[in-house]
Amino acid sequence: MAPLNRVETAVFALGGLGEVGKNMYCVEHENNIIIIDSGVRFPESDYPGIDYVIPDFTYLVQNSYKIKALLITHGHEDHIGSIPFLLQKVNIPIIYAPKLAAALIKYKLEENKIRQKVKIVEIDGNSSLKLGDFKVDFFATTHSIPDSVGICIDTPNGRIVTTGDFKIDLTPVGKHMDLHKIAKIGAEGVDLLLSDSTNAEVDGQSLSESDVVKSINEVFKEAPGRLIVATFASNINRIQQIVEAAVNFKRKIVIFGRSMERTITIGRKFGYIKCPDSSIILPETLKTYRPEELMILCTGSQGEPLAALSRIAADSHKYLKIMPGDTVVFSSSPIPGNTQSVNRVINALYRRGANVLTNSILTNIHASGHASKEELKYMLSLIKPKYFMPIHGEYRMLKIHAQIANSLGVPNDKIFVLSNGDVVLMYKGECHLGRRVETDDIYVDGKDASGLSTAVIKDRKILSTDGVVSVLVSMDSHTNTLLTNPVIVSRGFMHLSDSQEFTKEAPKLIRDALGELFKGKVTFSAIKNTIRNTLSTYIYDKTNRNPMIIPVIMNKVENANTNEKEVINKNLNLGKRKARKTTATI
Repeated sequence: MAPLNRVETAVFALGGLGEVGKNMYCVEHENNIIIIDSGVRFPESDYPGIDYVIPDFTYLVQNSYKIKALLITHGHEDHIGSIPFLLQKVNIPIIYAPKLAAALIKYKLEENKIRQKVKIVEIDGNSSLKLGDFKVDFFATTHSIPDSVGICIDTPNGRIVTTGDFKIDLTPVGKHMDLHKIAKIGAEGVDLLLSDSTNAEVDGQSLSESDVVKSINEVFKEAPGRLIVATFASNINRIQQIVEAAVNFKRKIVIFGRSMERTITIGRKFGYIKCPDSSIILPETLKTYRPEELMILCTGSQGEPLAALSRIAADSHKYLKIMPGDTVVFSSSPIPGNTQSVNRVINALYRRGANVLTNSILTNIHASGHASKEELKYMLSLIKPKYFMPIHGEYRMLKIHAQIANSLGVPNDKIFVLSNGDVVLMYKGECHLGRRVETDDIYVDGKDASGLSTAVIKDRKILSTDGVVSVLVSMDSHTNTLLTNPVIVSRGFMHLSDSQEFTKEAPKLIRDALGELFKGKVTFSAIKNTIRNTLSTYIYDKTNRNPMIIPVIMNKVENANTNEKEVINKNLNLGKRKARKTTATI
């Protein structure tokens, strides 16, 4: 991308638009960039082998000298989860984060063995910063995790406000949202508002945390035996409510899941989770208590295969096996794409005799941390923005939020429903679209920050559905002749021993096609393309499938005394023995 206009201020997202998760927003003016959040998105079930989806940091790598700071709105994974990967790519001079988020980030960096030293400074709703050309103020918000904040940024070209994730709850469990400060910011004038759209489809107002507490108590009261609660480890407010209910109902608490253990340890250390030591017991002591005296708190509400609840449902957990009378509570609704995995776990739990609650008030945990329509209207009325950009949501959520803003008087031509990479340029309080910043989804397999390209994911999907066919061709490039018939090896496509027609016709077609090709000058690339085109056409005509086709070309060693078998063996063992003047390509 060409350098941005030096007199304009740019606002763009590298993640968080058209999706729930992977939040990362940037504000840039001349040689100054501030980044807001750096999150992950958890992959859907059709992303084979992928652990996380993270933002594309390419633009930040190219402009790393401009970065002044990373600002964090709260400690959920979709806002801090990609920080370890970001630090492997970009030098971040300083991270400003609320107290709990700062603790979670430090733990995450230690866990991922990030060696880069980065300064992490705690902020709260009263903090104010000067970062290059920007003046930054924070304001307290209410969400499903403590210490969440919104951000007000004064730039040389106008004021930008981002709400972060929020709900308006007049009877919260923790601190109140600073509505007075938000109203004051709005009264002073806001040129561009970026606001959370996750719950824009939901009518009315989100449920108050005080009402959730009552329902949790009902669940505890009615459970006859052991109570097993699966929740997101990052929902500290909800964990505190569940732990408090367990203490009140005199149930001992057993914790399963490494991330859950980490969250409760940090939450107790900083006072966000209050629980006497005597209420938490070790898994080894489970059998010494009666069922009605136990509450198991675990991970796995999204059906993750390796999470504690999935192992419990599969009867493969080291300490816990389901017994009749157990009550299992799913404390979050399935994220899009996870429904099948969740249903699989639910069915397994029912088979083992558990009573499974999937439609209690607890299933709305993630949604209840976000503002519904009436709260979104209230925020827009307080801020009174000149321009509006809905963020943090799938496209339909952004669109509905835009319609809400329009109903409150924001003109359609001053509303930006954008995609990741689209740029809003601001000049003296006026906004318009600029040139895009190139960005993409980066798929993480393991802990490699370089990620996998979209092409690799497409290949994996082909392998998972249509399989792979390898074609081994042994030839002499000096005479342009095949030394043997092509050999076909298949995995995940068909058992070749069951298809005599395929094993006879396919090698013959490849040999004939290469015979025509060898009549003129030829390259290894042309040979591979001929093999792919010939075999893919034949396979699709016969089976209506498109397996991945991998040609393997073995070229004869230039040695008159070497027989054909030795040539092939040398080529197949190139990794162990380096054959002189031999080329093997895949």
